Amino acid sequence: MLKKLARSIREYKLPSILTFIFILCEAVIECFIPFITANLVNDLSAGVDMSVVYSKGALLIVMALISLACGGIAAVTCSKASAGFAKNLRSDIFHKIQTYSFENIDKFSSTSLVTRMTTDVVNVQMSYMMIIRIAIRAPLMLIFSIIMAYIMGGALATAFVVIIPLLAGGLIMVARRAMPAFRRVFKKYDRLNESIEENVRGMRVVKGFSREEYEKKKFGIAAEDICGDFTRAEKIVVLNTPLMQFCAYFNMIFVLFVGSMLVIKNGGSLIGVGEISAMLTYGMQILIQLMMLSMIYVMLTMSGESMKRIVEVLDEQSALENPENPVMQVKDGSVDFCNVSFKYAKEAKKFALSDIDLHIDSGMTVGIIGGTGSSKSSLVQLVSRLYDTTEGVVRVGGVDVRDYDITTLRSEVAVVLQKNLLFSGTIKENLRWGNENATDEELIQACKLAQAHDFVISFPDGYDTKIEQGGTNVSGGQKQRLCIARALLKRPKILVLDDSTSAVDTRTDALIRAGFREYIPETTKIIIAQRIASVQDADMIVVMDNGKVADSGTHEQLIQRCEIYREVYQQQTRGGEDNE
Repeated sequence: MLKKLARSIREYKLPSILTFIFILCEAVIECFIPFITANLVNDLSAGVDMSVVYSKGALLIVMALISLACGGIAAVTCSKASAGFAKNLRSDIFHKIQTYSFENIDKFSSTSLVTRMTTDVVNVQMSYMMIIRIAIRAPLMLIFSIIMAYIMGGALATAFVVIIPLLAGGLIMVARRAMPAFRRVFKKYDRLNESIEENVRGMRVVKGFSREEYEKKKFGIAAEDICGDFTRAEKIVVLNTPLMQFCAYFNMIFVLFVGSMLVIKNGGSLIGVGEISAMLTYGMQILIQLMMLSMIYVMLTMSGESMKRIVEVLDEQSALENPENPVMQVKDGSVDFCNVSFKYAKEAKKFALSDIDLHIDSGMTVGIIGGTGSSKSSLVQLVSRLYDTTEGVVRVGGVDVRDYDITTLRSEVAVVLQKNLLFSGTIKENLRWGNENATDEELIQACKLAQAHDFVISFPDGYDTKIEQGGTNVSGGQKQRLCIARALLKRPKILVLDDSTSAVDTRTDALIRAGFREYIPETTKIIIAQRIASVQDADMIVVMDNGKVADSGTHEQLIQRCEIYREVYQQQTRGGEDNE
């Protein structure tokens, strides 16, 4: 796990190493300062010349400045290394997610992935910062301080034999008691973020049903749950402070009491006032470093859960991979489903699609009709290999889709999904997702065919109008038409519309389909629709029922022989007459 995370350090290895070097220098100097201070105190007690005081005072000032400089430089290099490490780690996670298939994305919730890229990465960043700075400095200072304490204090240093195990054992016990609560928090963060995301995305629904109080209560319960875990953990962690104070005061009393007795009894021959002051300083340094080590232990244990969650994302292998020698060209837009069965998870008991056999010639217009849950969307997602079949083969242009280079295949299959999405930016920038090199004339032509041009030019800024995140400043029908225009700009060999005209009126729907015949006559057009009027003039209509093809044929053929199709047609026709 650590090796995988360490790969994200990359170009920040040098700042990390420099941090270690400067921290080492700072620790050595800080440990020698009490030693020189003690000698100066003893010299003053012996009544030396001021020249000695000046020289040793100057030495102390120089050492303090060097220590300060080393600490300052280490802080800069440490911040650069830790921030850079976090940047690379986020990039690695994001790039990994881009390789995921829909099957992989289904495994992780979107809120969980966001939490891993934010909260979890911050925890790991903090741990890395502590490792390369405090986790190096604290052990070095601890070792140097103990050595110098024995050199300076001799028998007085035996106090550390008592307080070091006491403090270390107490801190470890406190950390271990607090860890279970910290571990529980991370999973609860996912649920909290999920509540926030659902509420923000569904704000109109929440307000439409006057459910603000319910959402507040639900969020409050999740927040209170996290607060409770943190409170329980913090109640345990705060025991560090009284434990630290007890050890510090014990050391102070022991050194002052025993040291004073030795000075009085031996007249300063065994130990002097300078040594006692040094022992107090070294004792405090030792206790502080033990405290820092306990903080590191707590932080590393907390971030250990974050590390596992991040590595889960980095270790996840895409369910879809390119073959060794991929086909790099799609010959035409023909589509064949040969004995295709599909389920979303290997462990699932029920197939979403079963025994699908279809042949679609290149350039055909194919409509797909079926009730909710009949797996219409699942069928078309296999064409662009958003999922792989569980059984059977899907061929595009006569070639198994698994033999294509994924990018090549998807560049020739334009999909306008049921849930249309526009990105933050101008209308032009959104349209050029279909073709980044498209001219303004091509953008206008595509929008005219998608019946989007008129409403776009009605905006004050026209095609330079800013789209808010998620396209919230345009209507559902406008969003659908812009997404269709974006797909048209690809001039794909296969165009899939997954109920993408549900928010437009029947006249506009008919005009869009007429535009398809004019603009992309050789493109295979697969149209999923709820309205039979949207697919009535298709070359072939496929009727889906419970994950199977109930029937296929032209409108006239299905009216004659397919009961499901006839019932839907009659219901929609009667509904239209009633409305008139």
